[in-house]
Amino acid sequence: MDINEILRYMGCPPEQAAPQTRTLAEQAAVQMEQTARPRSVFREFGLSITGDGVLLESGLLLPGRDLAQHLAGCDRAVLLAVTLSAQADALIRRAESRDMAQALALDCAAAALVEEVCDRLEADIFAKYPGCYFPFRFSPGYGDLPLSVQSGLLTLLDAPRKIGLCANENHILTPRKSVTALIGISREPVDRAVRSCQSCPGREGCQYRKSGGHCGAS
Repeated sequence: MDINEILRYMGCPPEQAAPQTRTLAEQAAVQMEQTARPRSVFREFGLSITGDGVLLESGLLLPGRDLAQHLAGCDRAVLLAVTLSAQADALIRRAESRDMAQALALDCAAAALVEEVCDRLEADIFAKYPGCYFPFRFSPGYGDLPLSVQSGLLTLLDAPRKIGLCANENHILTPRKSVTALIGISREPVDRAVRSCQSCPGREGCQYRKSGGHCGAS
């Protein structure tokens, strides 16, 4: 794992990290790598843009303006789900009962790891579509895409059975260190406007921006 990524999630610019903070992040990385059991699943869908949002060929409507704008020019999308599994959540919970600093570092290590797993899966997906172009992945909760679509997305992927990933009554993923997202597929080059911080609907809560960095999408 990239320790600098963990430090950014902890809200600490890597170049300003005190030695003890970096050591805490390094220890958390080792623990999380030894404990997490990453699993993933993905599936391609055709899509159409409607006045109400994005309609997948399965019949599931993903409402809102932001995703529709983000996927403009795409006629297909890959829906993916990634989880670090229940072991990662349990490790963090145990730390919370005895050392909150360690728990924070583990939580941030898990956040960095699940993003790394997503990045690797994304690279594998890109390789399956030579000559195509892709806006960055877009998750429920970004912009005006509601979290309430989580259950529908998980059902389409058969994620509860395949990777043990579910959503609770509040539409929160369980295990908690998990991600669902869509990646649009376009036959034409993607405008840089949909690969920049300024256009990203997740920019206000972005941990990278808070620590003075960026996710690399731009």
